Order: sequence, then structure tokens, then C-alpha cells
Amino acid sequence: MKSDVLPVTTSGPPEPNAPAGPPGDPRRSATAALRPRRAGARARRRWKQWLLVLLLVLLSVPFIFPTWWMATSSLKPMSEILRRVPTIWPQDPSLDAYGQVFALQPFAQQYWNSLYIAALVTIGTMFVAAMAGYAFARIRFPGVNALFVLVLVGLLVPSEVTIVPLFRIVNSLGLINTHWPLIVIPMLGAPAVLAVFIMRQFFLALPVELEEAGRIDGLGRWGTFWHIALPLSRSALGAVAIFTFLKSWNLYLEPIVYLSSKENFTLPQALTQYVDAYGGPMWNVQLAATTLTVLPVLAVFLVAQKQFVQGLAHSGLKG
Repeated sequence: MKSDVLPVTTSGPPEPNAPAGPPGDPRRSATAALRPRRAGARARRRWKQWLLVLLLVLLSVPFIFPTWWMATSSLKPMSEILRRVPTIWPQDPSLDAYGQVFALQPFAQQYWNSLYIAALVTIGTMFVAAMAGYAFARIRFPGVNALFVLVLVGLLVPSEVTIVPLFRIVNSLGLINTHWPLIVIPMLGAPAVLAVFIMRQFFLALPVELEEAGRIDGLGRWGTFWHIALPLSRSALGAVAIFTFLKSWNLYLEPIVYLSSKENFTLPQALTQYVDAYGGPMWNVQLAATTLTVLPVLAVFLVAQKQFVQGLAHSGLKG
């Protein structure tokens, strides 16, 4: 009697991990035919990856070379820096320029001035921007959108426009040649507007259900902000921290207006003071001081770069 069960026939290419059949099996020949194709596809992918890496390396040269030139030239004497044919690496490296950085003026004190001012401005701006951004995103009151647009106008006002009235206010308070204007004004003025915008956009994208769960547990407005919204905004706070630290660290116009003694100078002012007896710049000393100035900026970016990228990604999700 013939069986009622018909034999099952398969068609099409075999599965990639299917075991090969006995010699003469069609599946074995099909698998063998697919192997060169897979190898060729893997080789093409590797070539594309290497070409992409090479392209990225070439594109990074214009950004890396100035930093390389700054660091290596700080190890050269003035004669080698001014040579007609420049050298990529110093022929006779020396750290004498770094010693002159601290000998010619109180660079350590100026370094500390910039460091603690930037740290205080960053912490204060993060706190103020987080509260203001949360208020604009979550608290509904008449004219909230008009007020936020008015705050954004601060981004359109150059600092040179407001420096004279700010100087008169600071002078009337007796705070000239102190660091208070460099700390308080950036935290409460136009420089903090961008931070407020980033925090508002992040809180708008934050699910409201998380805060409603906190209110069910008995948290008030401040408790919801402090225990739920603020801990979840670390990525946006990282972006705010980098922006604010860089702006405060590189501030140049305001210190020139408010400060007059070398002991109170910040680093951007200090870098302009390394000149010879004829008023010409001492390039190796200036480059050595600049190299030391760049180190905290690199450290802050390396520590907070992940939060920086995430904060930028979240800042434009919802309007």
C-alpha cells in the first residue's frame, strides 16, 4: 500500500546555518555557491568602513592641526617659531616657556580666578535655567508664551550694547575690580537665555505621567521638580554645563571692563600680557599659557560629552 503522506520538497536557497547534506545533495552545492558572495559582501563592507575612517581622519585634520601646532610650538624657542620654513615637531624641545608663564605674572592666581568663576557661573546657571525652564514648560499662567519670547529676545542683544549701562550699575554698587559682576550677571542675564531654552525644550519632551505619579504619592510642585524632573534632566544639564563653562572660561570683554589689577585678571586677559620690552608678543610663552588654558575645557568636554550630545538631541523634540 502506498503511503498517503506526500514527500515534502523544498525550494529556494538553503538557510545560512543549515547543515550541509551528503555529497551530491543540492543544498551542499547551493551553500558552496553562496560562500563567495558572502565573502565578497564582507570585503566590500570592510572597504567602505576603511574609506569612511580615512575620510573622517582627513576631515579632522583642520580641527586637530591648530591644537597640535599650539602644543608643539610651546616647546620651541622664538627663533624656531619665526623660521621661514616651519617645523612640525620642535627640533630641541624645551619647557622654558612654561617656567616663564608663571615667572612673568601671577598666572597661578589668574588660573584660579578663571576656574572658580567658571565653576560658580556654571553651577548657578544650571540651577536657575532648570527652574526657569521647568516653569515655562509646566506652569500655565497668562502670558507664559509672550514672556518666553521676551526672554528669547536676550539672545538677539549683543553684549557690547549692554556693557555701558551694566558698567554704570556695577560702578554705583562699588563692585569694580571685583569678580562679582563676572559671576552674577552671567547667571541672571542674557548669557543664561540659551540654557533656559534648552531646559524648557527638554521638560516639554518629558512625559507628564511621570510627574502625575509623583503627585499621587503626595509630592508638591517643588517636590516633583526636585525629585523627578531634575534627576531625569542630566543630559540637558550636561549640555548647559558645557555651554556655560566654555562661555565663562573664554569671557574677554567683560573682564577688561570690570577688572584692572593683574591679581584679579582672568586667563583671557592674562594671555595678552606676555609681551617683550618692545611690546611684541612672546609667542612661545603665549602658546605655553594657551596650552595650559585649554586643559580644563578638554576635561569638561570629555567628562560630559555624552550628556552634551543627548541634551542637544532632546532640546528640539517639542516646541
